[in-house]
Amino acid sequence: MLKVGLTGGIGAGKSEVSRLLVECGAVLIDADRIAREVVAPGTPGLAAVVDAFGPDVLTADGSLDRPRLGSLVFADSGKLAVLNSIVHPLVGARSRELEEAAAEDAVVVHDVPLLTENGLAPLYDLVIVVDASPATQLDRLLRLRGMTEEDARARMTAQATREKRLEIADIVIDNDVPLERLERRVREVWAELVRRAHTPRRAHREQGSEE
Repeated sequence: MLKVGLTGGIGAGKSEVSRLLVECGAVLIDADRIAREVVAPGTPGLAAVVDAFGPDVLTADGSLDRPRLGSLVFADSGKLAVLNSIVHPLVGARSRELEEAAAEDAVVVHDVPLLTENGLAPLYDLVIVVDASPATQLDRLLRLRGMTEEDARARMTAQATREKRLEIADIVIDNDVPLERLERRVREVWAELVRRAHTPRRAHREQGSEE
């Protein structure tokens, strides 16, 4: 099994890359999706979030009001740390369960938005960073996700810098490009992942990074 950490700044296009890797044959473990599952109605995770932030973070039907919670935590590093302390252990436990269920020869891609921020790179055989300029990130957040500029900039600021993400990258995927070029690059990366999956584990990081 090859364990790959996939990360990138908000709006960089990481979800598109993970989708393309799945099409190639990767087993995807999506931290964002799991993060939603562990705070679903009726879960201990949601109860802990409500204890920390109050009932105003719930919608009328009792589910988590994500936009409201996001507006609270992404402009306040202390509140963000509290939320992370609740959600991250739950996400980690569920991720390990899914990884253990994968085939022995699988390429398992962990899609982890805060991989850099939480110092998780050593957990993986290699790290892929999906890279885009801050201007591209901002444009996508405004145009595709409908965020306000204030909210978008706050979320970008709450994450690691572009330079910090690139420091931990073994492979970089440039997503300041048209979709067809991105697809071609992902296929190239997939071929590299398959090759590394058949090399001794200790050699994965010794082979150096790709730009």
